[in-house]
Amino acid sequence: MSTVKVVERVDPREIRRKLGLNQQQFWSRIGVTQSGGSRYESGRNMPKPVRELLRLVHVEQIDIQRLKREDYEVIEYLKAEDPEQFKSLKKAARGKGKKPV
Repeated sequence: MSTVKVVERVDPREIRRKLGLNQQQFWSRIGVTQSGGSRYESGRNMPKPVRELLRLVHVEQIDIQRLKREDYEVIEYLKAEDPEQFKSLKKAARGKGKKPV
């Protein structure tokens, strides 16, 4: 039985251009230097943690400066101890941002 590894492609240059940011603005939000970001945009392999930060900050629009470890710990506890409650709260939070039809 063979396993196929799916490689997730992220085009940071395209994301940055769509957001209208220069390299300094874009990369500094995730703790990467402009020169490092330039190398990633030129095709250099991007480590998974950098790719995930890019996704969280620039695609999901999460302000990582507001995240606290204790918030993450509460989420993980709730997911493990009361998954139905977690799903319910997650659904309610997502619905909060939507306008009634």
